Amino acid sequence: MSPIEAVLVALAGVAAGTINTVVGSGTLITFPTLLAFGVPPVTANVSNTVGLVPGSLSGVVGYRRELAGQRSRVVRLGSASLLGGIVGALLLLWLPSAAFDTIVPALISLGVLLVVLGPWIQRSVAARAATRGGIPDHGVWWVWPAVAVTGVYGGYFGAAQGVLLMAVLGIGVADSIQRHTATKNVLALVVNAVAALVFIAVADVDWVVAGLIALGSVVGGQIGATVGRRLPPALLRAVIAVVGLAALLVLLV
Repeated sequence: MSPIEAVLVALAGVAAGTINTVVGSGTLITFPTLLAFGVPPVTANVSNTVGLVPGSLSGVVGYRRELAGQRSRVVRLGSASLLGGIVGALLLLWLPSAAFDTIVPALISLGVLLVVLGPWIQRSVAARAATRGGIPDHGVWWVWPAVAVTGVYGGYFGAAQGVLLMAVLGIGVADSIQRHTATKNVLALVVNAVAALVFIAVADVDWVVAGLIALGSVVGGQIGATVGRRLPPALLRAVIAVVGLAALLVLLV
């Protein structure tokens, strides 16, 4: 890899870390960049996942204020992400990439739609839950399995994982969108970290590529936390929808 290519990969890591912290879908920047520079697809996916883990941690640290009081919720939902991430990473190693080609666009489309309609759906869910004593702190009953399924997808590929998580949290958990963003960052970190460990153990990691992405994504994580925290709820929801649609277009074209 030439010095110019190395700089571009690091800059892609900055952009991915920023977007992942606010929304998710940073993989759609780094992954095509690696392919353009001749990195084989599986190696690119594996190295990208490993490299983005420090950026995910950076985003969690950047949103640490919004995590206050969410320990039990994060632990409970984190177990779903852990299980899903392991399954997804193993599926990447066992299944052909075409296996998810049809379901991924459908999942992203659903996620974008749910993010846009989230406030209205959430009010309906809350009204129904009120008849049963209200929404538990960790969310309604289907949130845990939905987070687990999202973890499977995240461990397999991960693009727009954050969009799906924000849709699930925004509808099934009663809290502010900024606190959902903080929770989303922790859950995405769990998925990315467990997938990275599986890949390190059984797959070939290009450590130069992973290191460059890690360096850039750590910086991007802090940028994303600074920018994301300043976005009002409606605008943040719009950003999530736009990024999700962009991810959908990239995958379909």
